[in-house]
Amino acid sequence: EHTRGNDLEVNVLKGKQLTNIRTTSKDEAVRLTPPIQMTLERALTYINDDELVEVTPKTIRLRKRLLDPNERKRVERQKKEA
Repeated sequence: EHTRGNDLEVNVLKGKQLTNIRTTSKDEAVRLTPPIQMTLERALTYINDDELVEVTPKTIRLRKRLLDPNERKRVERQKKEA
């Protein structure tokens, strides 16, 4: 969940940049909320027009229709022009 109305671009594969410099502030432990367990019906009512529901035998996933953020912006601009 995100507190604002827009989508948040996140790359889960990018790690934090590490340096050899010690700082006076320590890293705070990140607390993540547990994922929401969704049924197929709840997932279908939860998605937006630009999202899809992937169903496999073990999981139900929500994902964007266009995975590339630049491609999503380009398509959004084309919709506004038309």
